[in-house]
Amino acid sequence: MSLKLHNAMWPGVVGKGEPDTEPAISLEQMLDLTSQAQVAGSGYDGVDLFLFLPHMDVTSDADIERVAEEVQKRDLKIGSFVAPVWPGTVGASAMGSDEDQKKFLKAIEISCKIGQRFKELGVRDYGCVRIDSATPTSEWVKDPVVGTKRIAETFKEAAKIAKDHGERLAAEGEICWAGMHSWKDMLQLLEMVGEPETVGFQADLAHTYLYLLGYNAPEHKLLEPDHDDAAFKAAYQTMVGALGPWLFDFHVAQNNGTVFGSGSHDKTGRHCAADAEDGKLDITECSLAWLLDDNGQVRNNIQHICWDGCMFPNETLENPATWTTILDAMQKVRTAVAG
Repeated sequence: MSLKLHNAMWPGVVGKGEPDTEPAISLEQMLDLTSQAQVAGSGYDGVDLFLFLPHMDVTSDADIERVAEEVQKRDLKIGSFVAPVWPGTVGASAMGSDEDQKKFLKAIEISCKIGQRFKELGVRDYGCVRIDSATPTSEWVKDPVVGTKRIAETFKEAAKIAKDHGERLAAEGEICWAGMHSWKDMLQLLEMVGEPETVGFQADLAHTYLYLLGYNAPEHKLLEPDHDDAAFKAAYQTMVGALGPWLFDFHVAQNNGTVFGSGSHDKTGRHCAADAEDGKLDITECSLAWLLDDNGQVRNNIQHICWDGCMFPNETLENPATWTTILDAMQKVRTAVAG
């Protein structure tokens, strides 16, 4: 099986369109930038979506059809997508009140139905619904035991909805989300949910590098900032050994060991250009560590990988060279996976 290569649409909206931030980039422009990129005569196979305004009105079937049509006319597919679980969209905190939990689960239901609709429209054959706890770590630290238990309960209920719609949920490993902000906390949460066929892990190279450094959980740090290659490989093996078996969804990315936030988005692992001179990661080698199991097989029926350049400045996003550089890096990952 040859992995499909996708580009993420949410860098056009996350951390943008708010006061004192850059304007959002439309779905159509993000799709054009994606579809026009070519390396060695080959382009992207599809996109992963952000299910909310300004890219999509999730309450409108006509708008869902519009998005499908925009993707299809560029000869692309839809893979995974980000569920609108945060306060201010459809959802609310997975760690919150009963009313918050109902809103969170409503966002899951809407997302799963949209996934089903995309399949009916012939534009989606694979991928997951991507979720997080929709809660900052500052709330979780007030009572970690109770907080993680509540998030697990919410994710368990979300799993029931996903199963009813033939979907899988990929929990995003990112240092800014409560109960998911370290590799150990993420593993504990997945085990507490206890739905390994339905609720798994979504690894992003930029974010999981910050897991190693223990940025929001120094007690779980595996690596010092001035590490050497041997220390890095040992730490990476520990992290991937714990979370790799849960992997449902994967983001190729680069990181320079720093954090960044924009607008209402908390500081998290900084996404850097694929060819960033200060990038800390061997993209291909680190991708293989996540994607392949001990037998050299792609984990858990993963059929596509996606580039994540979340919170890239618009100048970078609107430069066609950005997308060809990324595409070249992703092609190298695909070739390496195929052996």
